[in-house]
Amino acid sequence: MKLSKQFSLYESDHTKFINELKAKNPGIEEGQREGRALLWDKAPLTLNEQDRRAESRVKQQPYVYQNKL
Repeated sequence: MKLSKQFSLYESDHTKFINELKAKNPGIEEGQREGRALLWDKAPLTLNEQDRRAESRVKQQPYVYQNKL
């Protein structure tokens, strides 16, 4: 029990850095959320859209650096 109380007050250098960064730039988390939404948070594709994308995909040759003969 003594160890858990002793380490509960410990704060790493990384945690201190992140907390200071957030204090200096309060809008940083909102910017991260916007960036994530831009790239990752998207609505799922319908089955028709999935089929269309699969059909329109160009097949890659087995060895891409060899010219077609």
